[in-house]
Amino acid sequence: GDHPHSETQHSPPPPRDRNMFGAKSNSQDAAAVVYKHGDRPADTYSPVYFLAALGTGGIAVDFFMYLMFWIPHPGRSVPVFEDIADAWAKGFAGTQAAIVIAMGGILVSAFIHLKAMVWNLRCFIAYRKTPAYDALRKTNNESTLLAMPLAMAMSVNVIFIVFLVYIPGLWSVVEYIFPLALVAFSFLALLAFSMIAQFMGRVLVSGDEAPTKSFAQLTPAFAVAMIAVGFAAPAAMSSSPGTVVTSMVFSTILGVFAILYTLFGAIAAFSSMLHYGTTRESVPTLMIIVPIVTVLGIMFMRQDHGLYTTYDVHAEAGNTMIFLARMLSIQLAFMFFGAFMLRAQGYFQDFVFGQNTSPGSYALVCPFVAMAVMIHFFANKGLVAAGAVTKFDGAYWFVSGLALASQAVAIALVVRLNMQHFGRHAATSQPSVVTAAKPSTTEV
Repeated sequence: GDHPHSETQHSPPPPRDRNMFGAKSNSQDAAAVVYKHGDRPADTYSPVYFLAALGTGGIAVDFFMYLMFWIPHPGRSVPVFEDIADAWAKGFAGTQAAIVIAMGGILVSAFIHLKAMVWNLRCFIAYRKTPAYDALRKTNNESTLLAMPLAMAMSVNVIFIVFLVYIPGLWSVVEYIFPLALVAFSFLALLAFSMIAQFMGRVLVSGDEAPTKSFAQLTPAFAVAMIAVGFAAPAAMSSSPGTVVTSMVFSTILGVFAILYTLFGAIAAFSSMLHYGTTRESVPTLMIIVPIVTVLGIMFMRQDHGLYTTYDVHAEAGNTMIFLARMLSIQLAFMFFGAFMLRAQGYFQDFVFGQNTSPGSYALVCPFVAMAVMIHFFANKGLVAAGAVTKFDGAYWFVSGLALASQAVAIALVVRLNMQHFGRHAATSQPSVVTAAKPSTTEV
């Protein structure tokens, strides 16, 4: 990304006064306070652009699923460089093609993810010094600041995947890496909870008159859930009982918090939407439940594996299959709900294929990434493990093909949105302007 040069502009309101997702502000006389450092839509910065980095990080995880479930890794819960090299030496052309695609996809996606993270962090540092940031902190849009620790938690996961795949001998020192990972996720948990405390403290003490017309208020739950699944990773991979129990306990605490926040937040938001409707530009947030379910589902799977390897507590394969089917059912319900609303609002025509742009469009990527991961788990840890299908037979590839199709949609969305927001020709697009209305009048 380009080096951000902070420039705060004070001007009369644009024809359509909008918030960070492009939603109309209720204020008619609000002054537009914009942090703008270039002519591309992405140069009108919003913290929601952390979702651009989050999506590409998730795509790297999707590619890792190829290695996770298609490459043998005996004695280890995840494949490492040595497993991949052995499979390459013994495998046929199909296996080698999968390895090339997976490793290349991981590398490219990780690079784009980290590049987007650097750009976002540099822009965010400058953004914090502008009146736009101060105004954001006085509205319910403040909750979207949690996109930063959310994306940072994904960065830790992506870096670990790159290390697993590309560094020989990593597994011999992995027990030293797990405590460092727990420290990193502890820092992110503290950062996330400090942001949540500031947001909830302001809202519960002072109130917020603006109705909630989307699920953007669930961003804090998504962030905590992502940190929880990171905390759970050592439980599935470590052979140290102390590391495993620490991982289990703290991931459980964070996971339960994320579940409670999601339930209360979704109920409140849905009640408000039934009364006030939804804002057009924030419709993609209606599918935020999909990635939340995926990361929490993987957290439970990691904890179950840790119970089995460390404490000899067995989970029945049939029960796991039904559990994953239930998680997938929740996701499908919200995918259909979101798709219906996107079509009803004409969102794709205007904000994906049209000339309008909104940083909230990147919220479309995560549900497809998450669906791909969950379907891979359902196919392998559910159907295959329970004996319902045979691995690599026709039924298996039909289910896995759905995961690949979902990943392909996510990749296509990233390519299209990056062209719109960051491409050379993107300056011809019309960004949804970030405005700072009077406190408590702007709504996501």
